[in-house]
Amino acid sequence: MELIKRPRRLRGSANLRKMVRETRMDKSSLIYPLFVMEGNGIQEEIPSMEGQYRYSLDRLPYKLEQLEKAGVNSIMLFGIPAHKDEVGSGAYAQDGIVQKALREAKSRFPEMYYVTDVCMCEYTSHGHCGVLCGHDVDNDKTLELLAKTALSHAQAGSDMIAPSDMMDGRVAAIRKELDLGGYTNIPIMSYAVKYASAFYGPFRDAAGSAPAFGDRKSYQMDFHNRREGMKEALMDIEEGADIIMVKPAMSYLDMVSEISKAVNVPVAAYSVSGEYAMVKAAAKMGWIDEERIIGEMAVGAYRAGAQIYITYFAEEIAKMMEEGRIG
Repeated sequence: MELIKRPRRLRGSANLRKMVRETRMDKSSLIYPLFVMEGNGIQEEIPSMEGQYRYSLDRLPYKLEQLEKAGVNSIMLFGIPAHKDEVGSGAYAQDGIVQKALREAKSRFPEMYYVTDVCMCEYTSHGHCGVLCGHDVDNDKTLELLAKTALSHAQAGSDMIAPSDMMDGRVAAIRKELDLGGYTNIPIMSYAVKYASAFYGPFRDAAGSAPAFGDRKSYQMDFHNRREGMKEALMDIEEGADIIMVKPAMSYLDMVSEISKAVNVPVAAYSVSGEYAMVKAAAKMGWIDEERIIGEMAVGAYRAGAQIYITYFAEEIAKMMEEGRIG
C-alpha cells in the first residue's frame, strides 16, 4: 500500500513539532489568584491547597516579587476580612482588606496588573453572595453593594473588576457605577459562565466563604446546561463585559470552546481550587507526573479557545514556558 498522506512527517523532531504547533501560549496570559488577609507576619498555608498561602499585607510584597521574577505579572486578589456581617460591609469599606492590599501592592509593584474579585461571600456572616431576604439572596438589593464594592476597588487602584457573584444585571450595575465615578477605562471581566460546582471546595476553605446554610444553586448555573451558559455570556457582553470567564476550566472546556467561537470579546478560563488540589494530591501519592499534568491542563484550556488562563499553577507554567517545555 502506497501512503501519500503521512501526518507523522510533522512529528519527527522537537524543532518541527514546535514549528507546526497550533496552540501558542505566553506568560502574559496567566493570572495568579492570591489571598490576602488582615494581620501581620502571616504566610499561612491553606490545608486543602498544598503550596498555596494566605498572606498578610506585610508579607504580600514578598509574594509579588516572586511572581514578578517568574514572569507572572497579573494577579487576581481575594480578600479575607477580620470581621463579617449580614451585608458584607467589609467588601466595600475604604479600609477593606482588598482596598488596603491594592494600595500596598501598587506602591511597591506598580507595573503589575491587578484584577479584583467582586463578590460578597467572603464578607457576609452567612457566606452567601448577596443580601438575604429570608433564606433567599435578594438579587436587586445586592446589585447596589456589588457596584459600590467595584467602585471602591477602582478608587484603590484596581486595574480590572471581576464580578463573581452571578446576580442578574450585575455587569450593567457595575459599569454604570464605574462610569459615573470617572472610571470608564476600567474593564470588567465577568464570571459569566460560572457553574455550581463541587470543584470550589478548597477555595471555600481558603477564603472562609462556605455558605452557612443551603447552597448557591439558585444563582450559580446548573452544570447540565450549555445553552444557558451562552445566554449568560451574551447578556453580560450586552451589559458591558469586556472579557467573559468560564469557571471551572477542566470539566467545562466545551463551554470555553463554544463561547470563544460565538463572542467577540476575549475568553478566560479559571482552573479552580479543586483542580489544583486533585493534581497535588495525586502527585503526592506518586500516581501522576505533576509537571506534565499541569502543562497538559493548561494547553487544553488554550486549545479550547481561552486567551487568558487563571491558575494557581501560574508560576510553574511560566517556568515551563521559559524553558520551552510548553507554549
